[in-house]
Amino acid sequence: MTLKVHEIFHSVQGESSRIGLPTVFVRLTGCPMRCVYCDTEYAFSGGSNMSLEQIMEKVAGYGARYVTVTGGEPLAQKKCLELLSRLCDAGYGVSLETGGAIDTSGVDPRVAVILDVKTPGSGEMENNRWDNLQRLKPNDEVKFVLCDRPDYEWAKKILAEHQIAEKCSVLFSPVHGRLDAASLAEWILEDRLPVRMQVQLHKILWGERPGV
Repeated sequence: MTLKVHEIFHSVQGESSRIGLPTVFVRLTGCPMRCVYCDTEYAFSGGSNMSLEQIMEKVAGYGARYVTVTGGEPLAQKKCLELLSRLCDAGYGVSLETGGAIDTSGVDPRVAVILDVKTPGSGEMENNRWDNLQRLKPNDEVKFVLCDRPDYEWAKKILAEHQIAEKCSVLFSPVHGRLDAASLAEWILEDRLPVRMQVQLHKILWGERPGV
């Protein structure tokens, strides 16, 4: 059993409530979506086939407690589900970054699902699987990546309609270089939203490039 892996690397977590924690990232190749602000287009293709055993060995070599499986869209490879369970069995704290267009029902419940809800500005709003919101667990997180004020207003409406903040943590993130982070923070404070404002720490530290 193999997975197409684009890269495995050790860095600090740049997003989510685990921001700043040393983490091993397993980036799988491929994604069915084409968000206008995508910062991992390089992972749409390429990479190499690795067995689960090879992936586990590579991850273990970094000595970190946390692992994030990301992409691309990791759930586009069905064998990703077994990888997630293997990582949990090995005692890691495991998170999955998914774009929200693929059913999450098969994900091991021990995994923290970081579910991206695609906004109108992303160009992929029509691909949101709203039933994924019904499966949210307290240790999951929902992320809205916002392009502009209309995206913010839309996200605020979705937040209320689905009562997401009552189920798990919610993250509002500005598109890097497109929406002013300070403005987003001010909007959140003005509206007293129950969300976590976040910026991408890894881009602040190292810029926009692979392997960070």
